[in-house]
Amino acid sequence: MTRSLRLLAGSALATGALLLAAACSSQGGKEAEEDTAGGAAASCDSPSQTVAVVSHGKQGDSFWDVVKRGAEDAGKQMCVKITYQGSGDPNEQSQAIDNAVAQRVNGVVVSMANPDALKGSIQKAIAAGIPVITINSGQDRSKEFGALTHVGQAERTAGEGAGEQLAEAGVKNLLCVIHEAGNIGLEQRCDGAAASLGGASQNLQVDVSDLNAAASTIQSKLQADPSIDGVLTLNDGVGKSAITAVDSAGSSAKIATFDVNADVIKAVKDGSLLFAVDQQPYTQGYLPVVFIKLYADNANTIGGGQPVLTGPSFVTKDNADDVEKYAARGTR
Repeated sequence: MTRSLRLLAGSALATGALLLAAACSSQGGKEAEEDTAGGAAASCDSPSQTVAVVSHGKQGDSFWDVVKRGAEDAGKQMCVKITYQGSGDPNEQSQAIDNAVAQRVNGVVVSMANPDALKGSIQKAIAAGIPVITINSGQDRSKEFGALTHVGQAERTAGEGAGEQLAEAGVKNLLCVIHEAGNIGLEQRCDGAAASLGGASQNLQVDVSDLNAAASTIQSKLQADPSIDGVLTLNDGVGKSAITAVDSAGSSAKIATFDVNADVIKAVKDGSLLFAVDQQPYTQGYLPVVFIKLYADNANTIGGGQPVLTGPSFVTKDNADDVEKYAARGTR
């Protein structure tokens, strides 16, 4: 399953790149120039279209910086203006969608950590003729709400894959660390890990906005329950906090994390982390902008009613060197 998802994610990105080239050609854009991310950045002084990206990302969560960069890079290449707003408060997300509708944007990209709270605003956008693509969280409700497609990973499947690898490493009692309260996608990851582990599992709530406090909370839990022999975090920053926590607690618990950055790759290489689950956040920002541009210009739809998967793939010592250079420049 993991290999199939990884191949599908790669295929989706390749498809997006081909569609991008065709769209830019059909628009008669200026010749592309090489940008620092290694892609082609078209010059565009006056974008004719605007896409609003509304995420549930909180301040301090570097994952969403990568998503934002992906959307902005696609905007430059497609000659589309990108607005971005992130908030962990679903009411603020709804307000941001409503504001985008009032401004008559050409498309909305939204992550749905709390789908029910966003349903009304999303359907208002669709009723106003504005296409919506969901990303990251909320895949199970995307089609129901009327979105064109969903771009992201299958959360429970990713959790199951993580649980299987932790079980192979000998973990019997897992602590799964959730960093955003009420995020159904994170709960699905922990549920999947618990289902495939074949041992005991419990969840722990921390706040991604305060990583020092997260480390202290994890440390206290490990000290209170020395039988915990595995820690799975669902965010790269919290993964780093878990390494500190395990060391401070004098625990021998094995650690794995979701999401990738330069520090995570280094930790995988030195053995501080068993592995990292990579859902490729850059593509979660990049591809929806391309899809909305194609829909606006040609009524093209991508996905055929099914989600476009960006993961999961797994970063281990075996492939860490290949991923490292991309993580260091913020595109993985």
